[in-house]
Amino acid sequence: MPNYTVHFGFSQRFPFPAAEAYEWCTDYDPGDIALEGMKGVRRVEWTDDDTVILTDTVDSDGRKITKVKVVRLYPKLLMWTNTRISGPGKYSQFIYQIVSEGENASRLDYNGAQIEEAEKIPSSSKVAAMSKNIAEEDSQAWVNLAAAMKKDLTRP
Repeated sequence: MPNYTVHFGFSQRFPFPAAEAYEWCTDYDPGDIALEGMKGVRRVEWTDDDTVILTDTVDSDGRKITKVKVVRLYPKLLMWTNTRISGPGKYSQFIYQIVSEGENASRLDYNGAQIEEAEKIPSSSKVAAMSKNIAEEDSQAWVNLAAAMKKDLTRP
């Protein structure tokens, strides 16, 4: 079966300095799945200070789906990559970068290249619709994560 790539992206704003947002986003924890608004479990295995293997098993429409991901951190750039090494979308890659928007604000710029498999490659309009749907789904997870970040980082 042929593979094809669906490109998509979005931005998510945070009311926190870029360095603080980056630290929060890259502090991986088994409870992160719930923060994204999903049901499932995450195993976190650090291989060194800047590389982590995430094994996520989520419940999706009554099925358990496991994806293993290699996350590589680039702290000086406030950036990280996430590459799937197993599961659906194997070899898909996602780029995250925190951008400063002033002293107390930042945003996440997210760009994805999701690899799909099909019996035949869909039309460009179908790929565009898939791009829109994936961006909406993934951006909702980041809306949930932004709310969790606000709860964690807001000082009384």
